[in-house]
Amino acid sequence: MALKHEPDVSSHRPHRSVQYALRTLEAVAHGGTGVTEAELTRETGLPAEQLTALLRMLRREGYVQQTADGAYVTGETLDRIGSAEDGEAALTAKLQVTLDALRDAVGAAVYMSRYIDGEVRITQYAAGPGAPAVNEWVDFRVSAHASAVGKSLLGQLDLNGRRDHLSRHKMARLTSRTITSEKVLLSKLATQPATVPVLDLQEYAVGTVCAAVPITAGAAVGCLALSLPVEHAHRLHEAARHLNKSATPLVLSLTI
Repeated sequence: MALKHEPDVSSHRPHRSVQYALRTLEAVAHGGTGVTEAELTRETGLPAEQLTALLRMLRREGYVQQTADGAYVTGETLDRIGSAEDGEAALTAKLQVTLDALRDAVGAAVYMSRYIDGEVRITQYAAGPGAPAVNEWVDFRVSAHASAVGKSLLGQLDLNGRRDHLSRHKMARLTSRTITSEKVLLSKLATQPATVPVLDLQEYAVGTVCAAVPITAGAAVGCLALSLPVEHAHRLHEAARHLNKSATPLVLSLTI
């Protein structure tokens, strides 16, 4: 099975983890009937402790499985996603399972978004009674300047791409906290560290706070986000850290 390699686009933790995971999956795929952890250590060059943790994640996500003698072979999830026949449906189902689990882990609604054909699009999300989704009272496509999702996606574009988007969508004031100055927004985007989640503190909607982290896979621009009612704002930073830490399986699924 051929795997698409993730380019070294940033030092963002999920991207480094995905590169290590792809390296490991390549070694397992080439191992045929099975490859041992000791052989994987030699082939990947990863420290034994790091490889063990990575294999644990890959087993949990179904990308690899162990044979009776302890060797590793490709798992059902990897085989399904890599299938030319139903790979897209398998990917959507896998992402939804991961989002549902992440929603339960952070106690917040979670969203996957992509920047497609010059527009912000929420492609999948997971919400529930205890983790309500954001009320989309203004179309997310025209409110990128105010939402964590939108700012995360815009932050991954170059300056011309950001200006092009803002030229097509007026920066309307949605709440008293909304940034409506293009100069101020562009300045904030330019200085936003890649490893720090983008926040929306009631900028899109009164009563809601959000955080987003990039999940860029290859040339595609995407992000993973969460939302919380403002009364749970004290949980936002910890939830965002968990979101960042948990992005690797999602990026991996999109990269394979």
